Order: sequence, then structure tokens, then C-alpha cells
Amino acid sequence: MRLLVTGGCGFIGTNFLYAMRARHPDWRLVNLDKLTYAGNLGNLRALEAEAGRQYTFVHGDICDRGLVARLLEEHQIDAVVNFAAESHVDRSIDDPSPFVVTNVLGAQNILDCARRAGTSRVVHVSTDEVYGSLGPTGQFHESTPLQPNSPYSASKAGADLLCRACHETYGQDIVITRCSNNYGPYQFPEKLIPLMYVKATAGEPLPVYGDGRNVRDWIFVDDHCRGVELALLNGRPGAVYNFGGAAELPNIKVVRTILRLTGRDESLIRHVADRPGHDRRYAMNFDLAARELGFAPGVSFAEGLERTIAWYRANPDWLAEVQSGAYRTFMDSWYKERA
Repeated sequence: MRLLVTGGCGFIGTNFLYAMRARHPDWRLVNLDKLTYAGNLGNLRALEAEAGRQYTFVHGDICDRGLVARLLEEHQIDAVVNFAAESHVDRSIDDPSPFVVTNVLGAQNILDCARRAGTSRVVHVSTDEVYGSLGPTGQFHESTPLQPNSPYSASKAGADLLCRACHETYGQDIVITRCSNNYGPYQFPEKLIPLMYVKATAGEPLPVYGDGRNVRDWIFVDDHCRGVELALLNGRPGAVYNFGGAAELPNIKVVRTILRLTGRDESLIRHVADRPGHDRRYAMNFDLAARELGFAPGVSFAEGLERTIAWYRANPDWLAEVQSGAYRTFMDSWYKERA
């Protein structure tokens, strides 16, 4: 297969590319990434060295119609997996504009270019956040109405609807995946788990929104990548598949576990003003993916978190490189406003 992966230098894209190289060494992998603040070209140095001509990196924007069309033609791409997205909710609240441009217009451009090129399949990677918020019981199903509550999730929902429209209008072969909260190696340290790890190891206060009882369904990134691979290979055209980790936990419990694993005291926890539109609970039902694709999470949260922290401990240089001045400026100002 000749596969175009967009956003491959980000957290999930990086893990996906390594997984596909390991499981499908005959595949031709093309990685298109804009290299925004969360995209790290260094993530894939080992892959580039090992894969040789089976891997190509292209620096560019998924909104660039000429570039995307050229890549599809030059590399005779069979399928596209679209990970490229602005993904941090806090940043979307601060400025929604980049999220609309990349997540909606960029997705539309990929769909249009793939259709015109005759590319056989597009897998669009979305999020559970498009469903909105759950009460204390129940789960999100693929038929759950979309009720996004943040600019980020609204932009992802918009892209999902464009995918549906292209399938229904043009008969385009598109599969949508929606996943719960990912964690694992290479995650940029503005997300909850790496952020808390960084602050805990430095002995700094750990900012926790509200009462900390917002519940998330956690999935180890390798399990998510396996789900996307199954959707790529065996997904039904036009289908939506939920992926979850069967690991519902309140944020405060996750933070306390990180403190325990890093040998720090819970006195470092600081409750800050809640994030606007903060969804209370997510939980994913993935029966459809289990039935049609054979998907099941294979890594428990306890194992996954230990593996994640072990990776960060083993890669302090990576953490130092990604903690840029721009990142620190944003995070410091954001949490200071909510203290």
C-alpha cells in the first residue's frame, strides 16, 4: 500500500507511523506535516533512518490544494489517514481561528483532492468530544447526536459532517474514527498526563480544573493506532467507529496516580477555575468496532501509564526540546488567568 499520513509528526501520527512500519514493512509511507508547535520532526528520526526510500517526509499544509494534489499523484497514493489537526481545547478557547482553518478547511481539501485523484480510501481521525458531555451514566454510541461544546470539538464535528456529506453525495470511500483520550510516548506536554508529569518531576504546582472530577475514558496510543489500522484495512465505507480504552477515570485520580509514580506529595495539587464549556464525562461504546473490525484495547491504564512515564524518564532531551518558549508563555498565561 502507498499511504499518505497527514500530521505524522504529532503525537498519535508518530506512533501510527512507527506501528505501520513495524507491521507492514512493504508499505510506502508519505508523511505530510506543517510542523506547528506540537509537530516534532525529531520524533521520526529513527523511522527515517531505518525505512529508507519506504518513507518520505513532506513539510507542508493540508490546506494547500496544489501540494496535496501533487503528493497524491506523484506517490500514487492508495489511501489517506488524516491525523492533522489543531487539537488542544484550551488553545481553541483562546483563539478558534486556526482550528477552523486546519480542522475544517484542511479536511475539506483532503477530501476534495482525494476524490479528484481517485484515491481509494480516506480515514478521517476524529474525537469523542464531538458528542459533547455525558451525565453520570451511559456511553457514546456512533449514533449519538453531535453536540460539541468547545471550538475545538465544533471544528472536528464540522469535518466529520463534511466526510459524511462526501460519502453520501459522491459515494466517496470515507471512514470516520472517534477515539477517547489518548496517552503514551511523544505526547506534547500541554495535555493532562505529560503536563502533570513534567510539573510533578519539577516539584511545581499541578493545576487541576474545577473539582477534578471530570471523567475521561483513557486509551493507550498503541491501541488507538491499531483501531485506525483496522478501520483503514477493513472499515465499511461511510461508517463511523468509536474506539475506547474501557478505562473511565476522574482527572483527579489520574493526577494522584502520577504523583504517586513520581514520588511526589498531593500537596502540589492546585485547583484552578474550571475551563469554559468543560465537558463533565466521556465514555465510549466500541461494540461496533469490536464486532466489525475485531477491535479491543489491549493495554490497561495502569500498565499504559507506567510505560508512558518510563518513556518520559528515558527521554529527557525530547522533553527539553519540545518545551519551547512559545509553549511556556501560553501555558503560564492560561493557568495564571484561572488561578
